[in-house]
Amino acid sequence: MIADEREQLIKDINVLLHQAYDSTLVEIHALLKKIDDVDDEEDLKAIKEAREDIRINGTVSWDEIQNEIRNEISKDVA
Repeated sequence: MIADEREQLIKDINVLLHQAYDSTLVEIHALLKKIDDVDDEEDLKAIKEAREDIRINGTVSWDEIQNEIRNEISKDVA
């Protein structure tokens, strides 16, 4: 999303929020909190999966990455 689009969307949401009933605001807050909690859970899951992958498969050294890049460049040039 482009910054200008984001700003406009926030402005539009604010207009609607100011027009909403208090009970609706409470529901919106609960939904946003739930979305935030789910995002946090997904982030934690991804971190755990990455750590498990490193534990199982090990890590890749910087030298290995550089060699792989050089090999890919050589293949593209040839």
